[in-house]
Amino acid sequence: MSNVQKIIIVAGIIIILFGLTWPCLSKLPFGKLPGDIVVDKPSFKFFFPITSMIILSIIISVIVWLIRKFFN
Repeated sequence: MSNVQKIIIVAGIIIILFGLTWPCLSKLPFGKLPGDIVVDKPSFKFFFPITSMIILSIIISVIVWLIRKFFN
């Protein structure tokens, strides 16, 4: 089995796990964390979830690092 096939299988498993845990994950406060920028005016709403994006980036980086560590 080639590395590409292994990566596709792992990605599929991750997507399935994400789908199965979605009810629990949707209750997490992503997008409502301290540091997320929200400007709410009567005619304008701006939302920039910087803290949530940093945490998500760290999680994705760890997952990619683990995949590369185990399959290379």
